[in-house]
Amino acid sequence: MKVLIADDDPISLTLLRSALQRWGYEVVVAKDGEQAWAALSGSNAPTLAVLDWMMPGLTGPQVCRKVRELSREPYTYIILLTSKNTKSETVEGMEAGADDYVVKPFHDHELQVRLRAGKRIIDLQTELLDAREELRDRANKDLLTMLPNRSAIQDLLEQELSRCHREGRTVGVILLDLDHFKRVNDTLGHLAGDTVLRETAGRFRSNMRTYDRIGRYGGEEFLVVLPNCDLEQATHQAERLRSKLDQQPVFVDGTQLCVTASFGVTVSDGGERSPEVLIRVADEALYRAKASGRNCVEYLIIENSRAASDVVGAPAARE
Repeated sequence: MKVLIADDDPISLTLLRSALQRWGYEVVVAKDGEQAWAALSGSNAPTLAVLDWMMPGLTGPQVCRKVRELSREPYTYIILLTSKNTKSETVEGMEAGADDYVVKPFHDHELQVRLRAGKRIIDLQTELLDAREELRDRANKDLLTMLPNRSAIQDLLEQELSRCHREGRTVGVILLDLDHFKRVNDTLGHLAGDTVLRETAGRFRSNMRTYDRIGRYGGEEFLVVLPNCDLEQATHQAERLRSKLDQQPVFVDGTQLCVTASFGVTVSDGGERSPEVLIRVADEALYRAKASGRNCVEYLIIENSRAASDVVGAPAARE
């Protein structure tokens, strides 16, 4: 674990560094309060710090206050080294944001034990942060296909629209629906349907640019967000995805399934900022693709769309 030690006394600093290195810590050295603050406020900052109380520039308690004002994660556990040993001064240091203190001259074993306690707290917090990120990831992900779920892909579309509106660029949107998917579930069962959805997601994901986004929008529907794509480019990408799905069958327990999809495409010219409008327009284009015989791509611009001005609910189930 990386530990910052800050002390303007060269002898004390040498003793501290020697002790911490002997105990297996990676040591970062600061010779005054300003250097300590720079180290703790920068990127990849140490999560454990031992600060002398009295230092030039900024005192230990002042550094503590500035660190706590950042309110950032991961947490920084701070131990103050002080020659002050009165109750009021101890309270002052703790109120400034210190987690613990050691009286100088420090006793090696006492400091080692207090560092170990700080390390336990940092390790526990790291586990909690990891668990929180996993829960957040699960909340935004469709666990069957491992793609962003409906709310997550809608949020991504909204973010991309805002960014491209600022920069005056376009955003392509594709809404696609697997053809006759209900027949797969009805004849081979829902496990076979799950296999088809996973295989479809994998093929689409591997045939997109790194900054494009695809999410599972509904049961067998997927929404694709294409930054910096005009209508021609978005339509071409939809055709590529259609071809990738249509070219090879999906194998389910030894059975070959010919899986196809219908695609609706539209684009924002940088002026349209409503994700709901774009999705409705793409949905209207998708209905046209279904009506044209399925396994095809239809595009529609906002100005020519009836759905753009309609208030509609969730798309109906499609075959």
